[in-house]
Formats: sequence, structure tokens, C-alpha cells
Amino acid sequence: MSEEMLTIPFRFRGPPRSGNGGYVGGVCAELLGADAPVEVTLRAPVPLDVPLGIERGDGLRLVHGETLIAEAREAELELELPSPPSYEEALAAQASSASFAQGINPLIPGGRGFHPVCFCCGTDNPDGMRVYAAPVGNGGDDGQVAAAWQTDAAWGDADGMLPPRMIWTALDCPGQFAFLAGGTRTGLLGRITADVKRPAPAGERYVVTGFCAGVERKKHFAGTAVFDGAGQLVAAARSVWIGRGGPKPGTAS
Repeated sequence: MSEEMLTIPFRFRGPPRSGNGGYVGGVCAELLGADAPVEVTLRAPVPLDVPLGIERGDGLRLVHGETLIAEAREAELELELPSPPSYEEALAAQASSASFAQGINPLIPGGRGFHPVCFCCGTDNPDGMRVYAAPVGNGGDDGQVAAAWQTDAAWGDADGMLPPRMIWTALDCPGQFAFLAGGTRTGLLGRITADVKRPAPAGERYVVTGFCAGVERKKHFAGTAVFDGAGQLVAAARSVWIGRGGPKPGTAS
């Protein structure tokens, strides 16, 4: 058994019974302590409220017994980001977010939103971060979605800054929502590579964007970013969503 252990609390779920991939990625990045971008690959659903072992070596591994849960390593990140909308523009688009759609998640009958209880985007999660990404720009024709993200001062660390794991969480769901806005329902987050470029004060407003960056068979590539109120880049990520793809519920195949 690993000498180092950690637990992902139930609050930080994505699907109903496993951890939010962005949050888990951020935890791994913090443990790795790298100054460079970090790539986190999720190998299995992340158990909640149970001890997970931390294995260090060439990078970092999270394990649950004999099951490999996640791997983290230093990486490079090159990503061309579209210009973000303003906070006001993102807020005006919020009502059309998939976070507010009814009855589109068969795992949670009666739930509201694509992932109703997700810590990042779930509107049925009262303790969540309220990152509700919606199409912006030319009716979403540019492939970009954005969320007006009002953070809570209580989320801050001892210096009043958002912990990296919170920023990583915000970089998660908008990537999937970018595909959803274009009519494609992706699968699970398989990998996320993120670069948190500078500290971000808790309690401030931010804009979180997401856009489609290509498809390769079952792999759906997305880019996401967090910008501050002045439009300055705080963090960026490239994610890979694994799944069969196909139309979102309620659309023609």
C-alpha cells in the first residue's frame, strides 16, 4: 500500500458516483508541484470518499488497490485560443446552457442539465462552482462556448487565491459543452493538459471558454481557457473526451 494517501470527497463529483475529472486533475497537478503544464490521464472512474494511494516516480499515479485511477506528468501545451467574450456577453448567453436543459441525462431522472450534480457545471449541485457554458458569438457558429463564472471568496486559500484544483475544474466541462452545442454528445474525459499561468483571486468574476479542436475516431479534442475581468489569460487546457460520439438527445441522428 502507498504511504501517501488522499481522498476525493463526495462534494467534488462529476458523474453521480465518481470524481470530477478536472478537479482530480488539479489535485494531481498540485501534488506533482510542477512549474510546467501538467498532463493528467484518467484511467478509471475516480472513487469518492475512499482512500487513494499516491505513487511517485516518473510523474505521479493515483491508485485504488490494484486499479490505476490516474497518471500525471509534466507536459507541453500549445493552444491557439479564440478571443473571449466579455463577462456580460457570457452572462447574457447563460440561459441557453445545457446546464439548464431538462431530462437529457438518463442516469438522473428528473435532473436538470447535462450533468445535474457535477461540481463544475451541475445546476442541481448547491455546492458547485456554477460554470454554465453556453454558445456565444455568431449563435455559436464560431464553435465557442463561454461561462460567466462568479467565484466565491470562501473558495480562496490562505492568500485569498483560487487553488489550482478549482481552476482545473473550471477548465473541464466547457470543452464537452462546446461539442454538445454543435450537436455532438461526447463520452468521458480521458485526458486533460492544463497550464495555470498565474494566481487568480477568489471572489472575482471570470470568463471560462471552450471550443472544439478536432475529432479522431472516438477522441474528441477541445480547448478551454479562463480569463479575468480584464480579458487577461489565467489558465488554458487541452482535453480529450473519449466516447462513441453521436447526436445529443433530442436531435436527429
